[in-house]
Amino acid sequence: MQRKMAMVAKQINLNDPNQEEADIDYWLSKTPQERLQAVTFLIRQNMTNGQKMDRTVSSKRMMK
Repeated sequence: MQRKMAMVAKQINLNDPNQEEADIDYWLSKTPQERLQAVTFLIRQNMTNGQKMDRTVSSKRMMK
């Protein structure tokens, strides 16, 4: 039995004014854990091994 995989691609125009709304809808559809994982992934991509995040730039807000 031979399997075949179909190429699937969705092309979008990044200059489309409706794209921002689609991006927001996408991230709101994710759980808070998934969003946190995505942010952590992006931060780790930009850091070298052993480097720690500079927390002096970020601020902490109290949750209401």
